[in-house]
Amino acid sequence: MSQQLTLRPLCAVIASAAIIGFPAVATANNAPELSYTDVLSGLENPWDMAFLPDGTMFYTERCLGLSVRLPDGEVEHLLGMEGTDDYATTADDLVCEGQAGMNGVAVDPDFDENRTVYVYSASNMSEPRTNRVLRMTVNSEFNEVADRTDIVDDIPYKPAATDHPFGDAGAHNGGRIRFSPDDGYLYVTTGDNHNSELPQSPELLGGKVLRIDRDGEAAEGNEPPEGFDSRIYTYGHRNVQGITFHPSTGQPIVTEHGPWHSDEINALVNGGNSGWDPRPNMAGRDDCPDDYCGYEPNQTEGMDPKERAAY
Repeated sequence: MSQQLTLRPLCAVIASAAIIGFPAVATANNAPELSYTDVLSGLENPWDMAFLPDGTMFYTERCLGLSVRLPDGEVEHLLGMEGTDDYATTADDLVCEGQAGMNGVAVDPDFDENRTVYVYSASNMSEPRTNRVLRMTVNSEFNEVADRTDIVDDIPYKPAATDHPFGDAGAHNGGRIRFSPDDGYLYVTTGDNHNSELPQSPELLGGKVLRIDRDGEAAEGNEPPEGFDSRIYTYGHRNVQGITFHPSTGQPIVTEHGPWHSDEINALVNGGNSGWDPRPNMAGRDDCPDDYCGYEPNQTEGMDPKERAAY
């Protein structure tokens, strides 16, 4: 089971149309006084950032693509999505719809040696569409990417056709990716797509946190239940869109969106079930559009695994 604290409301995505830095200035009563400096402005749905030690910043814009800001302020647009302009490379299979598009970005811990970055993006390369984790290399001038390899290509994506009245295509898409400084593996967060089957499914990767190596294979030491996909680190999630690691223990900690309430911060345990199971599988759940009991009048009361033990 995952250990957890609850915090509401909580948002794990970048909500501003500019990326800004906030140095804290101490005051007499020790309350921080914030000031800011614009680093980039005029961005369109900025979603994630990943840094090199010298301040080089890779960032994504959900419906545009992957770019990089160099320490001198120069910006290079590297990998664009379908229909974008001014990118060194474009990929017609990468698409933006609803909450889906180009989401997370992560820098390889050995970037100095291998020049490798990773992004999480929606793709129409297969039918139905999926979310993918793409690996690619960046040239020494930081103005081109090459050697794209899709190391994960089967993360579920919410299609347009649906029988329930909430959430558009691409909803509950997850999308954060981060390397653990403790174990060196890549953690990938996914969403439940408003699909009641996904969070507890042993084979489908929606509603999960994956832990993989740089080739997309299961990380050594993953302990999902018997019969589960070996890439799964934890399951029973609704829509994880933030992840970090405890600075002392290395334990992964995620932020997860709840159903209009009960957003959560969860400290993950290898093989644990975070408890989200929105199927109409309990007495009193008799009005669940498309069998998804995730909103009023059939909200679950959060995703506490202690309360979900009977599921």
